[in-house]
Amino acid sequence: MDRTTHIIGMGISSMNRRDLTPVAMAHQVVSEALADAQLDPAQVNLVVFGNATAGRLMDQGCIRGQTLLKQAGLRHAGIVNVDNSCAGGSSALHLATLAALGGVGTVLAVGVEKMWTGDRGATLAGIEDGVPLADRMRMHQELENPSGSVLMALNAAWAIDLMEERGATVEQFAAAAAKARRHGALNPNAQFQTEVTVDEVLESNPIVWPLTRLMCSSFTDGAAAVVLSSTPRSGAPHIRSTTIRSGNGDIDYHERMTEAGAAAWDDAGIDPADVDVIELHDATSPEELYALESLGFYKPGDAGPATVAGETSLGGRGVTVNTSGGLVARGHPLGATGIAQVVELSAQLRNEAGPRQVEGARLAVAANTGGMIGTEAGRADAAFIGIHVLEAS
Repeated sequence: MDRTTHIIGMGISSMNRRDLTPVAMAHQVVSEALADAQLDPAQVNLVVFGNATAGRLMDQGCIRGQTLLKQAGLRHAGIVNVDNSCAGGSSALHLATLAALGGVGTVLAVGVEKMWTGDRGATLAGIEDGVPLADRMRMHQELENPSGSVLMALNAAWAIDLMEERGATVEQFAAAAAKARRHGALNPNAQFQTEVTVDEVLESNPIVWPLTRLMCSSFTDGAAAVVLSSTPRSGAPHIRSTTIRSGNGDIDYHERMTEAGAAAWDDAGIDPADVDVIELHDATSPEELYALESLGFYKPGDAGPATVAGETSLGGRGVTVNTSGGLVARGHPLGATGIAQVVELSAQLRNEAGPRQVEGARLAVAANTGGMIGTEAGRADAAFIGIHVLEAS
């Protein structure tokens, strides 16, 4: 019996538009993914649907997938909804993978997010729903700032830790942001498709020191979908392992990431050095460096210099990071992000990524995180980390 889950279809929306409705985005990516898989909607047995903010921004707190996909022709599919903050996509993919392995049949994992509504405060509140109320109140007391985002202030604190404890510099952060924009400029679906220089990143509007505007991800409208099957398909990549962890405040966010990464490498039977390309959760550019070190791709303090040297860029000698442009350039449509990562990696493993193709890519990793759980020390643990290891057929 084949115990492997194959990614036989994929679809992704353009993330540089604000005019598409959630229904339009959902139908587009589902239609694209099913066409890619050469399947009819009636052949889908299960849909796992990820979304974070529809409760606040669409007044649709429940049955989100059923509401957005009611005209998609999914006559025989059950729809299960997942709301797991910024990690709704990887959460949906994890459940969809287990379902496919369990013999459910054809499974569709979908993520959709509409963040641009004209009400910035409501969108920020929707993002902050990924933090427990008590922790949220504490963060607003301790981390309030002119940008209005306490989560960016938390990311700024992590960036300062990198600088003080590992010797990172703002120039290294800017190099990561410039790389993201270079890759995004090659992605027709990216939110931002214009290259920027390191100096332009450093000179962009300040958010919370040391973060500047071009180092930070933005509100994004977007959707993505993949079709999973236990039946092999010529050229279709497969999911080698799916690993999840949830924190409870016992340890720090990046310690939790190290723990999750070690479990993922063990589950997949690989070493980080084996990986050709990774899509990781760069909510800010400093976080890209911190994640690379936490996951074991670089020793503490080495990710910044490697990024400046071009090791993580297309054509570099290290693992290629965020060929899509990542959250900073492709965009971060919360509940869709984890699946958008996998769409990009599937294109890489199918040798269909065009000018951003990593030559000879065989092994790829998607790392998506979501939510924060506070600690007594005033730090934060990760509410969810999902890591998927994909392999070419």
